[in-house]
Amino acid sequence: MSRFLPAVLVAVLGIAATALALLASAGWWWAAVPLLALTALAAYDLLQTRHVVLRTYPIVGHGRWIAEALRPELQQYFVESDTDGRPFDRDTRSIVYERAKGDEAESPFGTELDLDVVGREYLVHSMAPATPPPADAPPPRVRVGGPDCAHPYEMALLNVSAMSFGALSKPAILALNTGAREGGFAHDTGEGGLSEYHLGPGGDLVWEIGTGYFGCRTKDGDFDPERFAEQAAREQVKMVSLKVSQGAKPGIGGVLPGGKVTAEIAAAREVPQGQTVTSPPGHRVYSTPRELVTFLGRMRELAAGKPVGFKFCVGSRVQFLAVCKAMVETGITPDFIIVDGAEGGTGAAPLEFEDHVGLPLTEGLMFVGDALVGCGLRDRISLGASGKVATGADIVKRLIQGADFLNAARSMMFALGCIQAERCHTNTCPSGVATQDPKRFRSLVVSDKAPRVTRYQQATVQSALRIMAAMGVTDPKDLRRSQLRRRVSVESSQNLGELYVPLEDGALLRGADGDWGRWWGAADPDVFDLDWTELRAAGGGAAV
Repeated sequence: MSRFLPAVLVAVLGIAATALALLASAGWWWAAVPLLALTALAAYDLLQTRHVVLRTYPIVGHGRWIAEALRPELQQYFVESDTDGRPFDRDTRSIVYERAKGDEAESPFGTELDLDVVGREYLVHSMAPATPPPADAPPPRVRVGGPDCAHPYEMALLNVSAMSFGALSKPAILALNTGAREGGFAHDTGEGGLSEYHLGPGGDLVWEIGTGYFGCRTKDGDFDPERFAEQAAREQVKMVSLKVSQGAKPGIGGVLPGGKVTAEIAAAREVPQGQTVTSPPGHRVYSTPRELVTFLGRMRELAAGKPVGFKFCVGSRVQFLAVCKAMVETGITPDFIIVDGAEGGTGAAPLEFEDHVGLPLTEGLMFVGDALVGCGLRDRISLGASGKVATGADIVKRLIQGADFLNAARSMMFALGCIQAERCHTNTCPSGVATQDPKRFRSLVVSDKAPRVTRYQQATVQSALRIMAAMGVTDPKDLRRSQLRRRVSVESSQNLGELYVPLEDGALLRGADGDWGRWWGAADPDVFDLDWTELRAAGGGAAV
């Protein structure tokens, strides 16, 4: 009976207040009306059949939903420490915010991290550090473009990763591209097409093409080579990236509900306004590794020799080695490959995919780099990396692990003012970054946010160069795996060269032993499907 006591009490008080309002003073209506409304709510709770908690605890049960709605904010602002927030802790977010504002990202009184915890990594500094370059010195650039590329592009160390118009608001896209233009770095469009907000400011673009072929599709959703060539010829488009998969949800496509397909988004994606748009899980343009590399070569021809590559999250090692075999046999290589880590993701994805599908960036990046070295292809292909890159230390670690350049998405959102509210998929983003609601994104002022993006990128690259100088290195190409150590137990640590023994150049072509030999032997350039019988017979089925 005690479960119903609050509802009974509200009803009794409501009746009493109503009687007083009718018999004594009209002023009692101020109390009677809310109490009668709560009484009606209690009656509804008892009669409805959808929520057990509300039938059991009328009125009071709504407190559960209120607590759940407030939980993320209470957790972020009152519960979590500076170092245990997820996906990005407060210390990391603070570094981005401070650099975006032009403040010094300094911290007093020493680290708050437990340096002895297993898995902790640290960079190896030198007893003879180099002099870091002055702040006004031109930052290092990476030339992207293989032997078949007619127009190589000088890529910055840190760039804006793939985020579509539609996932982000138009002022967010405008601010990112303006910041990229002023800072001299590249802006990946995401798979949502070339919108006027990507093109308007004039920043360098990496045009990403997904399975929906937005911006270069036929009416039935196939790839349109003529439209592709027309779009790729734009001056702002410096490189073209085919999205094979992404870290947040590898192996599945996406759905944009018709209600979100506004006139502007429909124009960018070249789809009917108001109709739900589905990106299939796989591409129509290829079904085998050989067809994939052949299509990449065709894209480069249609793009008049601009750099062309692909982005993917590593899953099967054998499948990627099959792509490498196709490259070796055809002589066609992409100009770049971007490895996306499973820890990446800016919008929304099924939780099971975010948590359980795909390799983390460290393992995926080092595998891809070693595979290209083992095939003798590394000098033809630049390697990009994306997935939770936010600080200068992140840049240096990924360079050590084999990347030539880095892409960042969520940290660029932080630079715009994102507060990690994690409402990207609800259209209720409180900072105006990931919403199409004009009342919400009107507060994001491009003239204020674009310089923040530029300052953040420049300060973070400078931080990376300072760390490299402390390690005795002035050129990213001189970084070695031995300069990054990982604690493997409370008593000891090992460097990455010991944990991930690198392949020698061309080793796979000459015949490798162990797992590499089994993976290479199982790889077929004309088939993506894995031959599990053959793998088990070779003893390699446990790690593909």
